[in-house]
Amino acid sequence: MEPVALEAILAAVPGKPWAEATLEASPGTIAPNKARSWRACGINRVSLGVQSFVHQEIAATGRKHTAETVVGDLVTLRQAGVANFNIDLIAGLAGQTASSWRESLDWIERLEAPHVSVYMFEIDEDSRLGRETLLGGVRYGAANIPSETETADMYEFAVERLQALGIPRYEISNFARPGFESIHNLKYWRLLPYIGFGADAHSFDGTLRWQNVESPAEYVACGAGPRPAQANLSEEKFFVGLRLSAGIRPTVDEWRMFAAPIRRFVTEGLLESQGDTLRLTSRGVMLSNEVFQEFLNL
Repeated sequence: MEPVALEAILAAVPGKPWAEATLEASPGTIAPNKARSWRACGINRVSLGVQSFVHQEIAATGRKHTAETVVGDLVTLRQAGVANFNIDLIAGLAGQTASSWRESLDWIERLEAPHVSVYMFEIDEDSRLGRETLLGGVRYGAANIPSETETADMYEFAVERLQALGIPRYEISNFARPGFESIHNLKYWRLLPYIGFGADAHSFDGTLRWQNVESPAEYVACGAGPRPAQANLSEEKFFVGLRLSAGIRPTVDEWRMFAAPIRRFVTEGLLESQGDTLRLTSRGVMLSNEVFQEFLNL
């Protein structure tokens, strides 16, 4: 999006200066004039889709940047007054090894990143890579994808390494230096209200949820979405809130309602309770989808 278009859109949003305004960007696309324009219209945080700092792994994802590109982008952002940034990394890319994963994490230390997101690679079955993997083929890097165990080991190594760097995990996929946690993402995980604008955007007012129409043309024409649906806040507290390292504080009724799965997961070492707080254990984080699904089924 050209700076003049972004400026026109953000001019309609009240409340400046905003506590946090994040823009997602691909490495290698940040020119000095763009960065200055972003800062002038209120952007104070940028999330970079780096994925990896290793050339072969970057090439396998179809990206064209290098580690040096990212260094240059961060210099540009800082010169424009944007010192708060996030770096996305993916564990489990084709050809990735424990050694190359350490190399990417070494760059996090060099760049003094305040926030890092670490995602475990998932294959889209509808993609070329997904179809090739299901068929047991070798094209598109399918033969070089690390096993689930290797990917899990990379993730757990990242947790340890980032903790040692002063960037602890505060959510399953997110790590931050104290004070640099993502404010807007925390709203989702804490079930606080938010408004989404644009095609396919979602909103939540604390009680109801709704989604805008998916087609941009339809959205421009009417902006309407399906009828708002009542949210099940107890279910969502467990499904969303347990993603946070701090855990959740169930009500008396919720402790009673979910007593059976809580007891079972505590016994299995996937959940731990301390006082009135319930949180995932380290093992529970690796099996979090299984835990979440149990609370959604009640």
